[in-house]
Amino acid sequence: MALLAFTQLIVALDYNIVYVALPDIGTELGFGVRSVQWVVSAYAVGLGGLLLLGGRAVDRLGARRMFMLGLTLYGVASLAGGLATSPGLLVAARAVQGVGGALISPATLALIFGAFAEGPERNRAMGAWGMAGSAGLAAGSLLGGVLTHYVGWQGVFYVNVPLALGAALTATRLLPPDPPPVTGVRGFDLPGALLATAGSVLVVLGLAGGPDAGWWSVHGAGSLAAGAMLLAVLLVVEGRTRDPLVPARLIRARGLGTTMAVIAVFQGTLGAGYYVLTTYLQPVLGYSGLQAGLAFLPLTLVCMVAALKAAPAMLGRWGLRATLSLGMAGAGVGMGALVAGMSIGGSFPALLPGSVIWGFFGGVAFVAVYASAGSGAPAGQQGVASGLATTSAQIGGAMGLAVLVAVATAGLGRQPHAVQVLEGLRVSGWVAAAATVAGGLIALAFKPQPQIETIKERVDA
Repeated sequence: MALLAFTQLIVALDYNIVYVALPDIGTELGFGVRSVQWVVSAYAVGLGGLLLLGGRAVDRLGARRMFMLGLTLYGVASLAGGLATSPGLLVAARAVQGVGGALISPATLALIFGAFAEGPERNRAMGAWGMAGSAGLAAGSLLGGVLTHYVGWQGVFYVNVPLALGAALTATRLLPPDPPPVTGVRGFDLPGALLATAGSVLVVLGLAGGPDAGWWSVHGAGSLAAGAMLLAVLLVVEGRTRDPLVPARLIRARGLGTTMAVIAVFQGTLGAGYYVLTTYLQPVLGYSGLQAGLAFLPLTLVCMVAALKAAPAMLGRWGLRATLSLGMAGAGVGMGALVAGMSIGGSFPALLPGSVIWGFFGGVAFVAVYASAGSGAPAGQQGVASGLATTSAQIGGAMGLAVLVAVATAGLGRQPHAVQVLEGLRVSGWVAAAATVAGGLIALAFKPQPQIETIKERVDA
């Protein structure tokens, strides 16, 4: 469990660790004001585009194998990112990092779902995993500030190399071998895998590329339309396939469907929230990278405590639906309080109430939303269930970041005044807060699925 939690910390850390370094990366490598977003979005494209394929690979080829392969890709791509000397090389390295993450995330969740029975035991395991994820999301900005200040922007990539490769080596000793695959029972559904991967990549690419290239360009609306068409074809193909990539039982499950909607909102507003806060601290208040990173420390600590202690207790007492709804609504209130504390010449103490509220309820929601993804999923389908949930998270994250960055930067000139920047950030922050509260209302539709397996599913698993 310690290894799985540590790996989740690595993946979560890398999503936010680059935010504080973006100004330096943009200056040194020659990114434009809006194109620098691709340092974040390329990771989302690689991750979101291959999660379904990664989840099915976990179910078919073994969680341990995919876990180790993903970590190896992650470490090598991180080294390439630190050595990059041009925007194209850095964006490519970030995309490969995303591919590694697309194997790591479903493999980690499948290992947890398979090792811990649903109920109090799994709640405690998810609490430890969620603590690491919450800490990684929040601590990414803190560590990014420290590394950027003392090592340079390259440090935010180099730090992953020993962590990822060390975890891969440790897995050879700690994780039990994968069971041998059952031959002659199920195929891999290659047509479904190709359609799901191409469709997801195009959707995320369109969402990420819209703000920079223009929403009505080929990279914006063109990619979105092509991706949506391929995903529609996927649904038709899957309905006629004997062994589909995405089993119909999972698609019809009300619990997983609600989870996918809620997690898309959660990830979309979370990434936008970090962007808003980081941009406010640096360009508006004039914080250095180190100071901006340290400003995330209260949020980091509260997230960790909430995920490890509060979330399992709330899940055990109130169940998934109530915990998920309360966590989302509370996180939205925290975002609103944070935005209310922003002003020209503002101070760090004015941000503390919002940081604490957002950190606590965000940590609870993070655990609950991923715990709900594995609720009722059969043993042989936990990888793809995790892949579906995390795909929704990445698509939602790309959509939220693209839309809310566009809101924050609408009307800004080449050299915007701090007042204009702040006004855009406040509008974007209020939109994110309202959307998060709405996600709490959507969570009320969650209906846990009983873990019922047919005889065929038992044999296949």
